[in-house]
Amino acid sequence: MRRGSAPSATPWITSTSTLPSSEPAPAGQAARLAERLALPVKDLDLLGQALVHSSYPNEHPDASALSNERLEFLGDAVISLVVSDALYGRHPGEDEGRLTQRRAAIVSTPGLAALARRVDLGSALLLGAGADRANERERPSVLAAAFESVIGALFLDAGLAPTRDWLLEVAGPELEARRSASSFVSPKSRLQEMAYARTGLAPVYRVLRAEGPDHDKHYVVEVSLADEAVGTGEGRNRREAETAAAAAALTFLRTGLPSGGAGEPAS
Repeated sequence: MRRGSAPSATPWITSTSTLPSSEPAPAGQAARLAERLALPVKDLDLLGQALVHSSYPNEHPDASALSNERLEFLGDAVISLVVSDALYGRHPGEDEGRLTQRRAAIVSTPGLAALARRVDLGSALLLGAGADRANERERPSVLAAAFESVIGALFLDAGLAPTRDWLLEVAGPELEARRSASSFVSPKSRLQEMAYARTGLAPVYRVLRAEGPDHDKHYVVEVSLADEAVGTGEGRNRREAETAAAAAALTFLRTGLPSGGAGEPAS
């Protein structure tokens, strides 16, 4: 695998070996994922843990499965390092501010969720029945956390170099993107400028829901202009949810259509 190469049209189908049907669920899911994505792993139990949502152990206490939260913590740091290094080398003419904005776009909840969808990670996740019925495997925060967890598992199992190569391949389009300077202005800043131009008032953000334990909160935020709701967004903290809501509002205000990735304006 060449470092920094862009994904090919069908890069994730590489093997036709038969997988044993008697493996525990996490290891079995991990084996299928490793085969499909050509992940350089040896420890399927570790990769299997990366696929376990916190709702799964609660409903499968006999499986001795651990959730992916610790791996998520590690993967977050690895992704930030790899992406920072790649952006520093690929965009030598950009200052710290532009590089920071590029990195933020990639490592944000929507950015990581997009990478997870690119490799269809959601289909491999192990969730409790209730979370599965609620379609949690499609929630951006769940996908982003799972992607970080997979990177954390790869790092522990294979080391930094193979993990970096795989991540650079998956994130190639984002790392190479040539974008205008204005596109790096945060959605909240752009929405504020638009709001003042249209109404003379600042946008108002309101938390609709804050769910989960303190270490794993999930926020849903609504943004309004002149008392009219124009977008909703979600994230692992209030700042991320507000940014996603602002992005949804910008799409809505430009096109009249809600953003598919961040939710519809409330009616």
